[in-house]
Amino acid sequence: MAGIINQNNEVTTQTTVVNQPEVANAESSSSDTAKVNGEQAVIISRLSIIIPAYNEEKTIAKILDRINEVKLLRNIEKEVIIVNDCSSDNTEAVVQNYISNTPDLTINYFKYIKHEVNQGKGAAIHTGIAQATGDYLLVQDADLEYDPGEYNTLLKPIVLGSADVVYGSRFMGGNPHRILFFWHSIGNKFLTFLSNMFTNLNLTDMETGYKMFKTSIIQRIDLAEKRFGFEPEITAKIAMVPGIRIYEVGISYYGRTFAEGKKIGWKDGFKAIYCILKYSLFHNRSVESDKVRTANNK
Repeated sequence: MAGIINQNNEVTTQTTVVNQPEVANAESSSSDTAKVNGEQAVIISRLSIIIPAYNEEKTIAKILDRINEVKLLRNIEKEVIIVNDCSSDNTEAVVQNYISNTPDLTINYFKYIKHEVNQGKGAAIHTGIAQATGDYLLVQDADLEYDPGEYNTLLKPIVLGSADVVYGSRFMGGNPHRILFFWHSIGNKFLTFLSNMFTNLNLTDMETGYKMFKTSIIQRIDLAEKRFGFEPEITAKIAMVPGIRIYEVGISYYGRTFAEGKKIGWKDGFKAIYCILKYSLFHNRSVESDKVRTANNK
């Protein structure tokens, strides 16, 4: 079932997608553990894929095609949640056309949510997190910089029972990387270094757009940043979760130029520094420790 949901979570328009039968409620998608080939493995029923979109009419159908083509390991279902952050182009029409006219959809559950005013990428991610019913979730940008074909790479440490959170690093592994801006790469490495200083993690890519989270954990974290401060904020707060298991895997990166639609700039770098300091030093209590600890033990 797919629908248009406004920022007040009220369904204003609804389109039915004939695909896999719907489950009765979100609880039936809860993950469990079992022995697979002698190892303790996590059984995942559903992965939620959150797509924050702002003026992405040129690329969003292509990214949906790529998601549709992906077969997740162990037959995990795909839930796609598109959050249109008040786009001024034809993003909404492209999405609705895709939902209505694409044959052989392998996406089991489809949600389309529209913000009535532009709130920022972080706010769109917050909306998607609140709507997610999968056991795990990740954020997929509506552009073509990250490859959905690598979902299984991020899932592997999770289904093996090793990880609660997996970061996809653009700076490790032998996958393809487009050669772009020198100072952007230096800035990313500096921000990761600064973040690691305060979190005591050894990440290689804090700012990566590919992060996979256990849904029951991230839904209990109080998130505030509504724009591009989401990455340093969530990293600072997830690192505070007692007993959290964070892994990192190498991914490819097909970066865009500003002429091709890249939106992040040098001002966002200074904002990231501010967020690292803010959430590492002064907002430790914004993580609901008891609730998150309980979720992590499930």
